[in-house]
Amino acid sequence: MIDLLVVGGGPAGLATAIHGALAGLDVVVAEPRPAPVDKACGEGLMPGAVRALDALDVEVTGWPLRGIRYADAVGERRAEAVFRAGHGLGARRTVLHEALTARVAQLGVPVIRHRVRQVIQHDTHVTADGMAARYLVAADGLHSPTRRALGLSVRPAAPRQPSRYGLRRHYAIEPWSDLVEVHWSAACEAYVTPLSPRQVGIAVLTSEQLPYDAQLARFPLLATRLAEAGRTPVRGAGPLRQQARSRVAGRVLFVGDAAGYVDALTGEGLTLALTAAAELVRCLREGRPQAYERAWCRLSRNYRLLTRSLLWARNQPRLAPLITPAAARFPGLFQHTVNLLA
Repeated sequence: MIDLLVVGGGPAGLATAIHGALAGLDVVVAEPRPAPVDKACGEGLMPGAVRALDALDVEVTGWPLRGIRYADAVGERRAEAVFRAGHGLGARRTVLHEALTARVAQLGVPVIRHRVRQVIQHDTHVTADGMAARYLVAADGLHSPTRRALGLSVRPAAPRQPSRYGLRRHYAIEPWSDLVEVHWSAACEAYVTPLSPRQVGIAVLTSEQLPYDAQLARFPLLATRLAEAGRTPVRGAGPLRQQARSRVAGRVLFVGDAAGYVDALTGEGLTLALTAAAELVRCLREGRPQAYERAWCRLSRNYRLLTRSLLWARNQPRLAPLITPAAARFPGLFQHTVNLLA
């Protein structure tokens, strides 16, 4: 019997496996897809995520990010906030996954090509398709099959806010900034992340299920700048909001998007996944798996509060147009909020 079976080999699962191996646990990762795995993602790592990767001795190449810029759809109003403690990093999702996969291999953690279909809990262990482990960590994504199977997914009877979706495409163009730009229109946001000397990623978050080009057309400044640039196919994800009743169910613990997700509006998903992985392993080492629920709530408090508040304002027709002007009018508050998350 192994100590820890990690179901899902994305960044959250691999970070958990690395922390487990460094703590002396016997770890196995189950992931059906070959590495590297790509997905729709803003691909901007906040300084907290960069520090978390440094702690894992994982080196990721990318474009250093100095801060965040908010802009309206036509570029008339802008607000900038610079990171005070370290830099962020624009990095392709595949590059991040390759770096984490290499570190897992270096530590000798087996990654088996398998999709877990059945999880059964016992008093002293968990079995998953015949594999036995003292604990199982579900890192199987936004629509976690493990979370659904254990009855931990929450379905609101009447959603108070429309479902949101993410779309991402890469453009072959020289970055024009060392900031992540968030462009706001009436119906969606466009996130511009520099990734390399000849590539930027443009992720669109929206509640309207329209084609990517129709969404991008709402940002004339961006659309003009990108008109002649080579482009990749579009990737999508959603609905983004996913609620979980708990992060701990017996000997099964959840990390990453599987633990619950509010929205990508503030770009904190990867930071929370990486830092929560460390807390999860710490709780297991101390023999207190139930303590992970409180630790996760503490780690995610700022993210949940600020993201929900900003998302609420975004969905108010009278308030949404004021988000960028307010950030420009109160630069100190904008700077503080960005660095609270960073």
